[in-house]
Amino acid sequence: MNFENDAVIKKDRLRFTKNKLSANLSLLAIVFNAFYFVSIYKSDVGNYYYKLIIGISVVYNLLFMLAAFLSSEGVKSYKMNYSYVLLALGAGQIIRIFILPRAARGATVTLSDVEQNVMESGQFTRVCIYLIISAVLCCAAAVINISKSTTLTKYQAELEKKQKGASHE
Repeated sequence: MNFENDAVIKKDRLRFTKNKLSANLSLLAIVFNAFYFVSIYKSDVGNYYYKLIIGISVVYNLLFMLAAFLSSEGVKSYKMNYSYVLLALGAGQIIRIFILPRAARGATVTLSDVEQNVMESGQFTRVCIYLIISAVLCCAAAVINISKSTTLTKYQAELEKKQKGASHE
């Protein structure tokens, strides 16, 4: 009997508290994205990065951070649609590994008659880890919000059903 009361109290608390865990995970995903782009943008290997792809990357980073921040605010209020945005952002972070880091890893430039790798193995591993962590954080925030939102929606439906039943008596 006590276990049932604890479960009901836990569900009831969702109505009055914010989903801070999902919101904070979303914000942490932004931090790891920032680590990624700082690592990429601080690299100055000849003129390799002075191409259209880096401009697209900058714009994507800005859009990612904006969407992740807005999603963190949305999931804080248990809004389900923001979970789908976070899942898409997580997938986007994984896809990004195969674009700029992969291309830079295999590229070389000639500086002062010396051929040099654009991105060494250590930096490649580091930026991939940053993107993977960012993706995992986005997906975890989404899954947690989906779970909590579903629980809250079902609980609110139960309460409405009980209220309607009580008003008919």
